[in-house]
Amino acid sequence: MDGPYIRVEDSGLMTPLREDVTTIGRGRSVDIHLTDPSVSRLHAEIIRRGPYAYVTDLGLSRNGTRVNGRLVARRVLEDGDVLSFGSARCRVFGIVAEEFSAEVELRRPAAPELTRRELDVVTSLCRPALSDEAFVAPATAREIAADLVVTEAAVKQHLLRLYQKFRIPEGPNRRVRLANEVVALGLVRPLPPTEKSLTAPADPDASAAPATPAAPAARAPRAAGSRSAAVPAQASPASTVAGSAVAAPSVAAVS
Repeated sequence: MDGPYIRVEDSGLMTPLREDVTTIGRGRSVDIHLTDPSVSRLHAEIIRRGPYAYVTDLGLSRNGTRVNGRLVARRVLEDGDVLSFGSARCRVFGIVAEEFSAEVELRRPAAPELTRRELDVVTSLCRPALSDEAFVAPATAREIAADLVVTEAAVKQHLLRLYQKFRIPEGPNRRVRLANEVVALGLVRPLPPTEKSLTAPADPDASAAPATPAAPAARAPRAAGSRSAAVPAQASPASTVAGSAVAAPSVAAVS
């Protein structure tokens, strides 16, 4: 096969990498379709820049992306590298070798200067993706408009300017790319996860189970001959259950 390509280890399927961006995940519209349940619907991208290629984890799956066993956010690829998306394993071939260290990740560009309103828009855009859900798509223009109490047309104008500032090219999943870049640059971030979220299962798309209701309050026995009503005892707190529902963490904006 001419040019760089990726091979799925389980099936042996070989697919050439696109000239620009190759999407990988469990969804129907991705370029490299993986069926493993630990893979998110849109898990990662392999981006080509001339003779180079690098993998970018989209940050929307708690199972992550690994290169040769190392968890990465963005990393330059070499010929023969083993990529793990969740539990699914792939290998890349056909990448031209060059004398540079693949251990060095690509430097993130400096964050562009944003207005207060633009920062509000990107915060609202990323809020669903930064929740405790394993995979949640970024907010739509309509959802952002409702969150900020502005018109949808105004939000779309802000998004167009943000695409230009962050140099997000036209094409599919443009909002996802913008949200991924915003999170990668640290412009918005979730608060630290709660204890319950740390004990939740690592299923990338499973919805959280409903919280276990607290036990009914026990009533203190009525004293013999007493005219006063029995005073209810305090309810004991419900025990922590792995997989219980956890409220989505709020997103802190970085000025």
